[in-house]
Amino acid sequence: MEHTYNTDEIYQILETELVSLRIRPGELISENSLCQRFAVSRTPIRSVLQRLEQNGFVDIIPHRGTVVTAIDLNIANQMIYERVALETMVLRDFARSCSPTDLARVHYCYSQMLGAAKTTDDLSYFDVNEFLATDLAMHEVWFLAMDKPYLWERVTAPHADYSRFIRLDIVGAKNVPDVLSEHKQMLDIIENKRLDEIESLLSRHLYGGVRRLGACLFSEEYAVYFKK
Repeated sequence: MEHTYNTDEIYQILETELVSLRIRPGELISENSLCQRFAVSRTPIRSVLQRLEQNGFVDIIPHRGTVVTAIDLNIANQMIYERVALETMVLRDFARSCSPTDLARVHYCYSQMLGAAKTTDDLSYFDVNEFLATDLAMHEVWFLAMDKPYLWERVTAPHADYSRFIRLDIVGAKNVPDVLSEHKQMLDIIENKRLDEIESLLSRHLYGGVRRLGACLFSEEYAVYFKK
């Protein structure tokens, strides 16, 4: 029996494709194609597209159609700034008070990252989603240990600008060595309670995409991704 999609399922599928840049900025999204793809009428598709517009992923333009928005680099930068400030406080609290079990959980998450990163030797097997999940899992440990689940959900919720910018940084797995090194430093800082090093490391880590992409952000190759 063929699966019948509801509006929430369609939204989640399209949001994932937009965040992962499988649907790129500037692309037109056809209502007719979506109706055929999900075997539904125009009404639920229009509801999904309106929701995507409300969340900043698309613009619905009269007489033209639905267009995927470009990334606003200024907003992405502000969100990174916010996360550095927030996570610095959470990680400091965690480093001061973490239990042996908490520390063991961080070690486990780091080992999972190493396992996911091994496939960068052959990029045909590299799973971007798996690597990102192991990265986030390590950060999640200190948010949950400090009883900050709401804040964790807030900083990791899909966002039209920040989430897509992060994906740009991981294309081709070029950021993997940096990310692994920075997570190893986080582990060392926690173990040795070097609290004064936390802010500078998190700033370097969370601004890593800006640093690695550098001047490429303003090149012709990346122009399609960003608002002018």
